[in-house]
Amino acid sequence: MDVRKMRNAALGKRVVAALESRNMEAYYVETKEEALKKALELIPKGSTINMGGAASVKECGLYDAVSNGDYEFYDRDKVETPEEKEAIALKAFSSDYFLGSVNAMSEDGIFVNIDGNANRVAAYAYGPKHVLLIVGMNKIVKSEEDALHRARNEAAPVNAQRFGIETPCVKNGTCFDCKSPQCICCQILTTRFCRVKGRFQIILVDENLGF
Repeated sequence: MDVRKMRNAALGKRVVAALESRNMEAYYVETKEEALKKALELIPKGSTINMGGAASVKECGLYDAVSNGDYEFYDRDKVETPEEKEAIALKAFSSDYFLGSVNAMSEDGIFVNIDGNANRVAAYAYGPKHVLLIVGMNKIVKSEEDALHRARNEAAPVNAQRFGIETPCVKNGTCFDCKSPQCICCQILTTRFCRVKGRFQIILVDENLGF
């Protein structure tokens, strides 16, 4: 067995147990194809679905699957006007499923997400019946403190760069705790427990997914 896979399988087992202790459903799979299969097992046909801009959801094929499947998918990528996008964002709060990922997750099951417009972290915190997260093992770090550090100094600069905005982290590659008009670190959400049992459904994947 590949030694990296052995390490990730052992770590993944512990992270799954940690998430379950926090009232969440969690699964560990080796490939993005397995992640897609598990996600589609969890989402009933006919479900209303919403999502933010999660690269992990697209990279594992889940975005394409719900776009072309028997679901009512409110897809912000398929509309043109700001008003239409805003209407779709608001639908997230009454959707059956919100799809996404995390910016970072600690080994003991705490995860951190950073947003500019806050539609994603708002939906994570409240509203949708289920929040289904696809999380590559590249996002697992040792502690909650490390998770915040990864979110701000790795995930946020990469996302700012891919959005093509003007912030200090785009130019310098790490967080400068800025107050730039285009700052995407406006809202920081730490999730440590799920009050509604099983509302969060998390699929850990032994692949590098997202940022």
